[in-house]
Amino acid sequence: MTLGEMLARSSRSYPHKPVIIFQGQKIAYQDLYRQVEGLAQGLTELGIKPGDKVGLLLTNSPQFVVSYFAIAAIGAIIIPLNTMFKGEELAYILKDAQAKLLITMESFSKVADELLVKVESLEQIIVYNQGEEGKFISFESLIEKEFQKEVQGIIKPEDIAVYLYTSGTTGHPKGAMLSHSNLISNVQSTLEALQVGPEETYLCVLPLFHTLAATICMLMPIYIGSTVTIQEAFTPHGLLRALSDDQVSIFVGVPSIYVVLANIEFSEEQYNLIHLRVCLCGGASLPLEVIKRFEDKYKGRARIIEGYGLSEASPVVCVNPVLGVRKVGSIGLPIPEVEVKILNEEDQELPVNEVGEIVVKGPNVMKGYYNLPEDSTEALKNGWLHTGDLGKTDEDGYVYIVDRKKDMIIVGGLNVYPREVEEVLYAHPAIAEAAVIGYLDSLRGEAVKAVVALKSEHQVKEKELIKYCRDRLAAYKVPRVIEIRDSLPKTSTGKILKRELK
Repeated sequence: MTLGEMLARSSRSYPHKPVIIFQGQKIAYQDLYRQVEGLAQGLTELGIKPGDKVGLLLTNSPQFVVSYFAIAAIGAIIIPLNTMFKGEELAYILKDAQAKLLITMESFSKVADELLVKVESLEQIIVYNQGEEGKFISFESLIEKEFQKEVQGIIKPEDIAVYLYTSGTTGHPKGAMLSHSNLISNVQSTLEALQVGPEETYLCVLPLFHTLAATICMLMPIYIGSTVTIQEAFTPHGLLRALSDDQVSIFVGVPSIYVVLANIEFSEEQYNLIHLRVCLCGGASLPLEVIKRFEDKYKGRARIIEGYGLSEASPVVCVNPVLGVRKVGSIGLPIPEVEVKILNEEDQELPVNEVGEIVVKGPNVMKGYYNLPEDSTEALKNGWLHTGDLGKTDEDGYVYIVDRKKDMIIVGGLNVYPREVEEVLYAHPAIAEAAVIGYLDSLRGEAVKAVVALKSEHQVKEKELIKYCRDRLAAYKVPRVIEIRDSLPKTSTGKILKRELK
């Protein structure tokens, strides 16, 4: 099955059922499918062919879902783009993917103008909700087209559907290539693990460009014919109102959201949360005290179910059982069809309770990184996806994360790789040395800190450096603290000792 076939099947089975609730408006499966067909036809008439790459720069909205499935329906490759990225960050990804077209919205028209100049492969831009004098192709005009099935290419389940760009230790994002079958198998296995059906209603507040939201909050409900309420951005009371008004039973969040929900004050008369059944948490580990505070506050209506995944695995790898034994502090059991092992540095399997690298095998594992054969070989060594995360298993097969990738910082569920921030700092004329590390933050899990040494005869203040970073990086990557020192600790070979800084 392909993504296009998946949507078509649900549209036939549930034509009049709401698939999306957005800003109080309901969209039925048959109406969503008609819009997808129209945009697919429009993309085809614009010259987009199977294998072409299409960037997707949209906030959470029905237009994101329509665009995602339309691109997949004609066999093109979706490049979801982080809406918090700045122009240079977006340009790098679009250049690397050799994107031919970009679908975006009026609020990004200025950056779209810049990208059209910076990215040579980019030929056309489609804009949703642009004004009458808009210079780009109108999204609204395309979804009204009639889909001609004969123009559709022959799409196979093993064809690549998405490049998910994930930052690497080099500081440059790498495109994890996921096929239609990678994504759909992950949906099927996760559904089996969670034991949920079409009667559920989902709430999506996480950004759909993020792999967790795309799989759990978009592909999963559409696969089984459920309804999903989509919110453009997270606000605590907006979230609670949606849980109540739309009778949401499944909610997916990251630790920072659960921290807010555990502390927010409201009366039981304000919101009726009796339908809430499952609260999933991913992106980073959740402190035990937050789980206790949340579940005490919401009177045990819904347990927080922690899981684990990564972009390269579509993304779900493990999850605690909803109806079985939940082990607080663990990431649960591998989902059906997925294997997990703990290996030492010689790639030998370790016994129970010994710490090593978590490796994964299954139909959800990526095909490799786009245009990076050496990195792909290293990541998929001996047929196993090497996650770079350290963990262990217990006697019952539950998996525990012991530490994250060596240098990665996780801010509110989003990955920050220090090298990328360091490169920005090193470009500042006053900086001689820079090291970026993470520190514990009660709201976001971790926050970014930079330690720098200045060049002789140069002076600069912390606030100036933070503003410099803010102009060049997505907000969550910007250091909240920059410490200026005379020098940084180093090894005998001159390598900065980040361990000592931490």
